[in-house]
Amino acid sequence: MQRYSALSLFRHALRGHRGWAPAWRSRPLRDRYQAIIVGAGGHGLAAAYYLAKEHGLTDVAVLEAGWLGGGNVARNTVTIRSNYMRDESIPFYVKSVAMYDRLTRDLNFNMMHSKRTMIDVLQTWGMVRDRRRRRLIMDIYGSAYEDISVAELRRRVPALTGGGAESRLPILGASVHTDAAVNRHDAVAWGYARAASAMGVSIHQQTPVTRLLRGADGVIEGVETPRGTVRAKTVALAVSGHTTTLTETVGLRLPLRTINLTAFVSEPVKPVVDVIVNCPDLGVYLSQSDKGELVIGGATDLGQSFRRDIKQAVFEDTVASLLELFPAFARLKLMRQWGGHLDMAHDASPIVSMTDIPGLIVSAGWWGGYKAIPAGGAGLAHLIATGRPDPLIAPFGLNRFRTLDYVVETGTTTAR
Repeated sequence: MQRYSALSLFRHALRGHRGWAPAWRSRPLRDRYQAIIVGAGGHGLAAAYYLAKEHGLTDVAVLEAGWLGGGNVARNTVTIRSNYMRDESIPFYVKSVAMYDRLTRDLNFNMMHSKRTMIDVLQTWGMVRDRRRRRLIMDIYGSAYEDISVAELRRRVPALTGGGAESRLPILGASVHTDAAVNRHDAVAWGYARAASAMGVSIHQQTPVTRLLRGADGVIEGVETPRGTVRAKTVALAVSGHTTTLTETVGLRLPLRTINLTAFVSEPVKPVVDVIVNCPDLGVYLSQSDKGELVIGGATDLGQSFRRDIKQAVFEDTVASLLELFPAFARLKLMRQWGGHLDMAHDASPIVSMTDIPGLIVSAGWWGGYKAIPAGGAGLAHLIATGRPDPLIAPFGLNRFRTLDYVVETGTTTAR
């Protein structure tokens, strides 16, 4: 694998940047592998990388319906945080945040990782109690959270001029999560793909899986694609909102529903917000990119949906909520908008688990799964390689829905 550095950049600049090696190889698609990962997004590519790096398993095919990194990993607001509620969730996300902090060095690929800090703007006493409880639990696991006053909030975010005493929801205080960060979503996908490919993993774009295959004994046998049948003893699904579409081809029902989550960005402006601002009571959050665009997200569609665009009612609610706190942003023009469909489990926690079909593994239910890519990929790789969950993902198995041992998590950014 070609090593990136300031020296190599200078050397290739002298040659007109014509000598760079391809970031990943396009290998022929074989008809059999030891393992298949469906989905070349963040979790699928991370799992492929950790399978090769940590477990020495490189006879792996990653099958992607579109282009590499073109699914939900490209349709999010790149917020990385660990401010969750449950004892099962916090250590998992603390590990993922720590893995993100060193990912640029580990993969030799610039993630443009920026420790921004997230500030939760609190506008109801119920939310104030929720964040206080969350802070006390997070302290146990080394995840930073602290309370600040309204005056300190306005000092840190001068553009936040709304939310005064006469507002519909006056600001009561704020909580600061200093571990939060942002980075480049495409760099995360490309970095994992490049490193996995260099170790021998096969990545196949434009190879949609149309159905899963089971043998006469009920064991998974492989997948069917327009390019032919590809067989493997282990098939792992990391396809976000398409999980149930594939599992239903082999008669497997999962406790998931697919919903649409949207976001949009403004025209570039001079720096006005240098932190991630989250307003859980209003259902809106935002940050400013390195290019100056305001990246804005809101709540999900109210019902199940496979749409990948923005719903007008949700868009209007999000903008109205944003302008309650940032009235000066009313003059901004919007550049683009998008939606992504994700699957959500009944308790709002992820599922990384073997299924009732031997050989079939799912990584699903990632409500805001971008922040979980490193730890989620490593956990999925461990499950594929050993057939056993590692301690951090063990609580997120399917069996919890049979035993009613739910991990009810309200740590989502704008959960309703």
